[in-house]
Amino acid sequence: MSNLCSVFLHLLLLFKLIAPMTFHHHRYDDLVRMLYKVHNECRYITRVYSIGRSVKGRHLYVLEFSDYPGIHEPLEPEVKYVANMHGDEVLGRELLLQLSEFLCEEFRNGNQRIVRLVQDTRIHILPSMNPDGYEVAAAQGPDISGYLVGRNNANGVDLNRNFPDLNTYIYYNEKYGGPNHHLPLPDNWKSQVEPETRAVIQWIRSFNFVLSANLHGGAVVANYPYDKSLEHRVQGFRRTANTPTPDDKLFQKLAKVYSYAHGWMYQGWNCGDYFSDGITNGASWYSLSKGMQDFNYLHTNCFEITLELSCDKFPHQEELQREWLGNREALIQFLEQVHQGIKGMVLDENYNNLADAVISVGGINHDVTSGDHGDYFRLLLPGTYMVTATAPGFDPETVSVTVGPGEPKQVNFQLKRSTPQAAPVRRAPSSGPGGRVSPKKRRPQTARKQVEMEQPLRAPA
Repeated sequence: MSNLCSVFLHLLLLFKLIAPMTFHHHRYDDLVRMLYKVHNECRYITRVYSIGRSVKGRHLYVLEFSDYPGIHEPLEPEVKYVANMHGDEVLGRELLLQLSEFLCEEFRNGNQRIVRLVQDTRIHILPSMNPDGYEVAAAQGPDISGYLVGRNNANGVDLNRNFPDLNTYIYYNEKYGGPNHHLPLPDNWKSQVEPETRAVIQWIRSFNFVLSANLHGGAVVANYPYDKSLEHRVQGFRRTANTPTPDDKLFQKLAKVYSYAHGWMYQGWNCGDYFSDGITNGASWYSLSKGMQDFNYLHTNCFEITLELSCDKFPHQEELQREWLGNREALIQFLEQVHQGIKGMVLDENYNNLADAVISVGGINHDVTSGDHGDYFRLLLPGTYMVTATAPGFDPETVSVTVGPGEPKQVNFQLKRSTPQAAPVRRAPSSGPGGRVSPKKRRPQTARKQVEMEQPLRAPA
């Protein structure tokens, strides 16, 4: 009898292993249960946390993958996926849930590619930025008569037109001079944005994200910045015109990585539109102001692209498996793109970490900064570059770096404290040697404190 039970249990386990993944749409409660299911199955490499709440009080949950969840490991890059910013564009939400389950299962199965990815990368997955809008769209289902039902949040605001507009400032600075990175926000920015937008801004200011993708629907194309056209308005509309960033070639490469790893995006002809290589500059397609993609690039160290993944904003359940198979490899390859260019530590003479040191690359008018732990990450294409690290009170250091096509090259900087120049002293003919001007003491820097994310006490039932 015991042998019979043993055989039955083995058959049951085998059936579980070969049984196909179930593909269906997840309402909010289902989404939360799915996140905690993955966490419970891969407890040692995952963490569920909330970055805030929607207008109607729903948590904006993030699932983190890392070999040390909840901890930033120096020189390990942070990358994020965000989906369902528009509540009626639902495929990205389902893809990220499937990706979460896939990463967990493949890690447990010993897939070395996935094991290496989780061990070397801190991955953050936000399946739904607009859970309130999704519930409105889902109440009507895939056969929505109103094309934009559920697109906006509960206050009727399009969240991808709700971020502070930093493009105007960068275009001015590029013409007349000024900062080329980490543009400041107005003092009243929190009162000008929606709760979901505020939560995301605080999130991306709290982690030193390096790479990101924002998943949308309604087309099939990989869209890269800038989204806002530099051209002037004509009859109330901003003209579409290719508006590249200083990292245009890098952004094109990132977009092509996703497009060519996707099942059919690279073909170009999709949804009645044609995009060469399946990619487009955002402003060349249509001009968009106050979007999240440009905001990431101009206010943080994060390079973000926007992935339009389906002609139907709310595809039928029967289409989800095909869409997952078409996007799975692309989702993994894009995460792997964070491991390129250069990275390193910025230290002082006593080997203390220097946060907020500026890393400049000759010929590319966009700088990045070191994080709280003194580590920095600079995505670059293969080539030879002059790289400079600067920090207030320290002498700059410049090195020549050759970047290859493989893993990022580690380039560390150890900056020496500046020696203030003595002011010239006027001497009388009969006076003795003049004294030196004593240097002013440098105020100790206050370490930035990472914003703590709101943590749920327990998993919902």
